[in-house]
Amino acid sequence: MIETIDLTKKYGEFSALESLNLKLEKGDLFGFIGPNGAGKTTTIRILATLLAPTWGEAYVCGHSIYTHPREIRRAIGYMPDIFGVYDDMRVIEYLEFFAAAYRIDGPQRRRVAERSLELVDLTVKRDELVTSLSRGMTQRLGLARVLLHDPQVLLLDEPASGLDPRARIEMRGLLKRLQGLGKTILVSSHILPELADICNRVGIIEYGRLLACRDVQGLLAEVRGRPVIRIRVSGPPEPAARLLERSPEADKVAVRDGEVLVTLAVGCEEPSALAARLVAEGFRLESMRESEVNLETAFLEITRGSLGRPTDDTPPARAPAPGRGA
Repeated sequence: MIETIDLTKKYGEFSALESLNLKLEKGDLFGFIGPNGAGKTTTIRILATLLAPTWGEAYVCGHSIYTHPREIRRAIGYMPDIFGVYDDMRVIEYLEFFAAAYRIDGPQRRRVAERSLELVDLTVKRDELVTSLSRGMTQRLGLARVLLHDPQVLLLDEPASGLDPRARIEMRGLLKRLQGLGKTILVSSHILPELADICNRVGIIEYGRLLACRDVQGLLAEVRGRPVIRIRVSGPPEPAARLLERSPEADKVAVRDGEVLVTLAVGCEEPSALAARLVAEGFRLESMRESEVNLETAFLEITRGSLGRPTDDTPPARAPAPGRGA
């Protein structure tokens, strides 16, 4: 449904996007993760045919961004991180206005608007002024707007930005529901644990380069490496750490936040020998568990940090005119 081939965007010497190769299949809910200035918004705008790349190619629903931009715009629903609303319109009027822009005419326009409101659980607000909506409801209204023409692909740039915890939970459920309807969704977000819960695949981008792209569990397994066991004993942890340093089951031993962290040696799959060794030497074991690896841990492990780069995906004030290039 979405494919990019060496997609690159440059502004003079600055590379906002560098040789991006990405492929999303039908029904994917893809989480696009990266610090500010990583290239997420640049990628989404290129896919939405709102920004021309310097070189490279991109296809959406089989259509090239160069030769069939109109077909792509009919097939996608694009929701930017910040979008304007018309203050003097009611919710149903707002959606009918955009339905007309999609050339949905006559009685069908009202039916389509009502259907979109129902899909995002906003029917109770249909006659309210747009300005009366909360931030979370405004985000849902924006999503209802991009669903009016029943697009196959959704490009959502930070849809949960600025939402309170309840609104984020509702947005997460809504995205899962849309995936269940067969939509292909690319969503950028900094709320990493929630992406792990809803996305079947994730991509991590930094400095305009895609550093990792695979299913969530595969990514976590790659970062996890050898297991790390966290051990807490009664009393100071340093004597226990010195004992375990001599254990053949331990490769590395460190003390952090009152716990002994033991990286298991290669080939060691059973950490119970560590507990037995401590008990035999008179230590009182309070807890012992394997250190968990989540999407935030993976992100911090794979990325190097965003220092030294601009903190915005948007181009400089005076950017050279983009061209197709090689």
